[in-house]
Amino acid sequence: MPPDPLASPPDAPGEFLQVRNPAFPSFNFRDCSKMSLWNLVSHMPPEEFSSLSTEFPRSLRCLLAEWLENQPWEFINGSDAFCSSMASGMLSAMLEKLRSAAGSDGQQCQILQQVSNIENTFRRDPLRLVAVVRAVLEGEKAAVLKRDHHLPLSFHRRQEELKFNLGLQRLQHRIHEIQALRDEGPGRDGAVQSPMAPRELPNLILEAVKELEAAKQQVLKRIQIWKRQQQLAGNGAIFEENLAPLQKRCENLFEVYLQLQQQVMAVSTELGPELLPRLLERFNEVLSSLVRSSFLVEKQPPQVLKTQTKFQASVRFLLGPRLLKAAAKPYMVRADMVTEKQARELELSNYNNTLSESTGEILHNMVALETNPTSGTCCANFKNVLLKKIKRCERKGSESVTEEKCAVLFSTNVTLTPSNISIHLQVLSLPIVVIVHGNQDNNAKATVLWDNAFSDIERVPFVVAERVPWDKMCDTLNLKFMAEVQTTKGLLKEHYFFLAQKIFNDHSASPEDFQSRHVSWAQFNKEILPGRGFTFWQWFDGVLDLTKRCLKSYWSDRLIMGFISKQYVCKLLSMKPDGTFLLRFSDSEIGGVTIAYVIRGQDGSSQVENIQPFSAKDLSIRSLGDRIRDLEQLRNLYPNTPKDQAFGSHYNKEQTGKDGRGYVSTAIKMTVESERDQQPPSTMGALPEAPQMPMFNLPVLQHELPPICNPPTFCSQPIPPNYPPVEPNIMMVPETHCFASSSSMLSSPSLPHCQDPVFRPPGPFIPNLGMPGDVPQLLSAGPSVEPQDEEMPELPSFQAVEDASLQTPPRWMSPGMEQSSASELDQLLLQDMPPLSPFAPLPQHSGYPNSSLSSWGLGDARWDDSMRPGHA
Repeated sequence: MPPDPLASPPDAPGEFLQVRNPAFPSFNFRDCSKMSLWNLVSHMPPEEFSSLSTEFPRSLRCLLAEWLENQPWEFINGSDAFCSSMASGMLSAMLEKLRSAAGSDGQQCQILQQVSNIENTFRRDPLRLVAVVRAVLEGEKAAVLKRDHHLPLSFHRRQEELKFNLGLQRLQHRIHEIQALRDEGPGRDGAVQSPMAPRELPNLILEAVKELEAAKQQVLKRIQIWKRQQQLAGNGAIFEENLAPLQKRCENLFEVYLQLQQQVMAVSTELGPELLPRLLERFNEVLSSLVRSSFLVEKQPPQVLKTQTKFQASVRFLLGPRLLKAAAKPYMVRADMVTEKQARELELSNYNNTLSESTGEILHNMVALETNPTSGTCCANFKNVLLKKIKRCERKGSESVTEEKCAVLFSTNVTLTPSNISIHLQVLSLPIVVIVHGNQDNNAKATVLWDNAFSDIERVPFVVAERVPWDKMCDTLNLKFMAEVQTTKGLLKEHYFFLAQKIFNDHSASPEDFQSRHVSWAQFNKEILPGRGFTFWQWFDGVLDLTKRCLKSYWSDRLIMGFISKQYVCKLLSMKPDGTFLLRFSDSEIGGVTIAYVIRGQDGSSQVENIQPFSAKDLSIRSLGDRIRDLEQLRNLYPNTPKDQAFGSHYNKEQTGKDGRGYVSTAIKMTVESERDQQPPSTMGALPEAPQMPMFNLPVLQHELPPICNPPTFCSQPIPPNYPPVEPNIMMVPETHCFASSSSMLSSPSLPHCQDPVFRPPGPFIPNLGMPGDVPQLLSAGPSVEPQDEEMPELPSFQAVEDASLQTPPRWMSPGMEQSSASELDQLLLQDMPPLSPFAPLPQHSGYPNSSLSSWGLGDARWDDSMRPGHA
């Protein structure tokens, strides 16, 4: 006889229907996510679903809400006894749900009348109700697909869970039928066995074994999905790490397996000598594959692994608490390093072969597989593992060591109870790139990122595509950016356009043209960008690191436009008022952010200046917000937001007065002096001021104590009419320098600072060196040549504070990689210059205005930039 399903009416929306059988454990149809189909449908116009309301009123659909889609309507596709009993139970549960909901509804009488109609219509044929509700749900899915082109991932997960649980219930029903046929033998209440029973029993068992194999495949597929999600989490994807539901699924299937196996062994004499061995072989295959697949790497080792560095990992045996509870002593799990070739051989042997030789020496690589009765888990935790050395294998073509992928193989031998079957368990970690030096980290991360993003769920280790669609690359970059920066604000379509131009080196294509293109691994991290000294990934990873360390809050507030070319910035700012500025990532320097602002002359002509990029080291000395506050040239953030309104929350409180020890507080200030602010040409020929006496280098601030000398550039000077526009200049006042005259403050960045007479090298006095009137002559005729961005086609203006988002150690480059050679005038001037003091800063020839931190007692803000490691 079929089981008598009892409907347990839920008390609140989102609960589930329980179909219970007194003989077997119950399985719940659970709402495994907050996102539901009803959440989407309820916000759509009701007119779109008018055709679905003929047999099932829309008002009842609204009352049932999420409950309706949390029942297995779509998977009851037959008319046998099991389907009929399930349909009858679901009808009873629905009626109870509707009556409960009608009690709190204002239109109670109308609702109760509709409930009565549903009961009268479908009580005699509950399978018809299943068909009607299935049609309603199919229509709602079609409407969502038409609008959004996809259904929520959580909806698919819930449907998969409903299908699996229903399959287990069907298996239980089959077992109950087999038991019933066994009980219909002679001698029970005088009954005579039906002549059809011997012929029905083998067919029933074969059908049950087939359904058992289908349920096993569902479990294995779900394990593969969990592994793939774990790999994508390495790039920043959301990952539900909890293995408890998956372990429960394996245990439930194992229980049904034991029950079915017992029934088969009980009727073994009736199955004959041919059928029984085939059935037992299929049973062993189900058990073996289920046990092997339930041995997982719960915590992966680092995917970029440096030798002589400790790391942690853990493996978990999902069926361990059920199969190993009677073990006399814990089994030991071993960790070995394997190459890609060894991993491929293990995969092809279905993990039946054992590892012949480890490709690396791992210390502390043996750990016990222990069962925790409290948590119900069986794990082996590797806590102090160390990769001492690695054996490199032969590489093919131009492949570098950072493209060589390895893995950790975890293995053990267990004996299953009560059958005493010995099984060799093996599982591979995710691909690992082993490095021996920190400067290999950046390229190793690129290999891991590409493998995680573009590998197939079932592949030969560790094969991955060489070319991928650009839109998938955009999704990967956006995912990585949001995860590394830890922000909810992702990249915008304008950002993707700039990145496409950069990686494809194509500045004539439209955004739509890039959508159909494919990007190769070589373009991503092998080929050097034109005119640069680094690859696309090395540049992008520098932006990631800078934003993560110094700019997270600015990016999250949409204050940084970021990924935009210098030429497009000029187009955006050229028509804006004086002092309008925006922030962009340097296109020619790794890990730099620059400020672009517009200045206008009295004749109305505009000029867009780009301040020398700030590195993470610069911003650790003075924050970006405080630098913006320091610059009076900056007034409005593009398009028209006052800077104090935009960046006020990012300003640090200035310290004033004396500190607790009685010292006067000091502060660092940044200045950018353009040549429009320099002395007018009328002062040319004026005599220089008398040199000041050497003084001790006191850490005082310009605005708090009178300066040792009064440099004219610290004072605002009127700009005479028709003053020629020249390149902005920046003052740098290092701690080790003392000014001989005020005119030295106006010297070109190419000129040495005045030195204390004790340290100044001997040489003739040059009368006209450092005179205020000489400044325009000492400056170069124009900005020095630097790699320029290509022209960018016109795009709609950025929405500076839009929240619309489409939906990881850094690489640095020496500033010299962005600088170009000085102009001919600079070279001519340098020929007559006295030799540089070893204490003087190196000359700057960048095309950017040179920013400085004007606090005496502080050295060059970009000190030691030339020693940045990691540039190509």
